[in-house]
Amino acid sequence: MYLQYNWDISSLSIIKNERYVGYGTLLVNVSDKILGGNGMHENSTDLRVIRTKESIRDALVDLIEEKGFEAITVKDITTRAKINRGTFYAHYQDKFDLMTKCEEEIMHEMTRIAKQNFPRLIEVLESNLPTQAPNPIAISTLEYINKNSKFMKAMLGPKGHLTFQSRLKDFLWKTIFTDGPNSFIQEEKLLVPGQYLASYIASAHIGVIQKWLENGMKESPYEMAHILSTMTVNGLVYAAGLKSK
Repeated sequence: MYLQYNWDISSLSIIKNERYVGYGTLLVNVSDKILGGNGMHENSTDLRVIRTKESIRDALVDLIEEKGFEAITVKDITTRAKINRGTFYAHYQDKFDLMTKCEEEIMHEMTRIAKQNFPRLIEVLESNLPTQAPNPIAISTLEYINKNSKFMKAMLGPKGHLTFQSRLKDFLWKTIFTDGPNSFIQEEKLLVPGQYLASYIASAHIGVIQKWLENGMKESPYEMAHILSTMTVNGLVYAAGLKSK
């Protein structure tokens, strides 16, 4: 006999991948937990943990937008999330540990996206498609940012935590240069020092993403990927209409 539960799991996590949702080190196969497995007590416990962490994450995001990360206290978070301090400390050491785990989830998922889409990127580069064709990694990454726009807007906004931007730049550096066989650009072929090129690309991309989030994401992820490709591949002079290809 099977029991069916009508829980809405569509918004349980900032990491969503088909049947899986995850927070921190917790990764739950929701369909297995709900439709079968180790019993209803374990199912309800897992879902309570997920919902508690979602409430804590949402409280953190709201408070960052209101008063900035540096001014936030654990009491602020627990009050906003409507939980007691013991519940918070059962999952996180302090607000910095909470932030670190949120950042790790974002970086983990973006790394997965980059690795998954790298073969497609190589196909695009080796094809006869227009040079400003959207980067498959950029499209998927922007789709992920779009799904987690509230969190990303808070983190990349003026009141966010600066370490997140630093980690995002490090991620772009690794994706562009230092991911072994999956490296986007071979450093030995560069015409300018790699550290400057990576800093330029990372800062430019983050700046464009910040503006996109700030403007309410009026363009689709595909349109934004096309805009980034036009500026990155063909250069600013071409993008500004000052010269043809």
